[in-house]
Amino acid sequence: MPIHRPAAAVLILVVLISSVVAAEPVLSGGLKFEERSIWTGQYVYGLTATDVDADGDLDFTTADARVNSILWHENDGKGNLKTHVIGENDPGYLERHDWGDINGDGKLDVAVVLNLKGHLLWFKQGASPQAWTRHVVSTDFPRAYDVDLADLDRDGDLDLAASAYTGDCFSWFENPGDKSVTEPWKQHRFDKSPDIANTRTVIAVDFNRDGKLDLLGTGTYAHKTLWYENTGEPAEKMFRRHLIDDKTLTPTHGHPVDLDGDGDQDFVMASGMRGNPDDKNSNQAAWYENLGGDGGTLKWKQHFIGRLPFGFEAVTGDLDGDGDVDVIGSGCTGGRQVAGEICWFENMGDVKGEWKRHPFKEYLGACTIIATDFDADGKLDIACGSEHGTCHWWRNLSQAKK
Repeated sequence: MPIHRPAAAVLILVVLISSVVAAEPVLSGGLKFEERSIWTGQYVYGLTATDVDADGDLDFTTADARVNSILWHENDGKGNLKTHVIGENDPGYLERHDWGDINGDGKLDVAVVLNLKGHLLWFKQGASPQAWTRHVVSTDFPRAYDVDLADLDRDGDLDLAASAYTGDCFSWFENPGDKSVTEPWKQHRFDKSPDIANTRTVIAVDFNRDGKLDLLGTGTYAHKTLWYENTGEPAEKMFRRHLIDDKTLTPTHGHPVDLDGDGDQDFVMASGMRGNPDDKNSNQAAWYENLGGDGGTLKWKQHFIGRLPFGFEAVTGDLDGDGDVDVIGSGCTGGRQVAGEICWFENMGDVKGEWKRHPFKEYLGACTIIATDFDADGKLDIACGSEHGTCHWWRNLSQAKK
């Protein structure tokens, strides 16, 4: 496979360094943020932060479905960014992606969906983070949507869990290892049905604490939040479906977190994308308490966090520096020209009680959101991609609360 290098149109962008946007500081809930640009594309649906070049700081990566590119934005250690190409001229909607050492050579690689074509790809990092080689995991996964790299079969290498946007299915793809890793991987389709329509979130986590990675999943149009138990059975039967919630409408994206500090994995979830903004049992951020149990008997309890119109994704972190975990959410209208929103919910000390909602910023098409200490100053920052092109991060300038 050829190494992907910047085309002339992209090369102009490589020399641009991001700087502070000429905008008023964002003030929210007693916190102050400085807005900075990551990338101005057309449809930035995929966004991550990881140390691509292994220099000790976090870089950003973006996948732009309209520009047909996946890029990494090199951090100079002070939050200034320089853009480099991983892959380009790849029509078919490059979107959500995940990082890991896929071929075991000690360098980070990236797996990414090619949504419209229904392909799953991975890009191998070469001798430097300026050289990448494109490889195919699968060309048989209609409307590939989300991916998570994890060692699902406990054989020491990273496999790939994936959801299919209109394929209404979840599959995992077995890393063949060694020299075969650059060839297509074997697909194990463990759930496919109209009753999990519009599968979106897929993320690996050990919910039942048995040492095997389970999966969290959503069927957004089917209004289902699910977990898939890793039974340890042979590959085709390894994951068993369990329902968590079918009352909350249009659950979209969530992430595992031990929110109550009891040693097991709970999770937060956003709901409402493309739904009716008047639905009371949607358009919200919520967390699901893991009540424990054995295998398939695991029990859950939903706790309301706050209103999140057109809720797309919820993530967690100590945004205000007071020692507990807050929740940050994005709201996306799913292609409609209606203002989306970023907001955060302050943990008031009792995760099962009331949370305080703080508007953060109207952000048209606010989709993938992450919260991390990007500039390594000890404070959590926020970054968000958009269906309408813009992609920013907000540097947290606040003092920790006492």
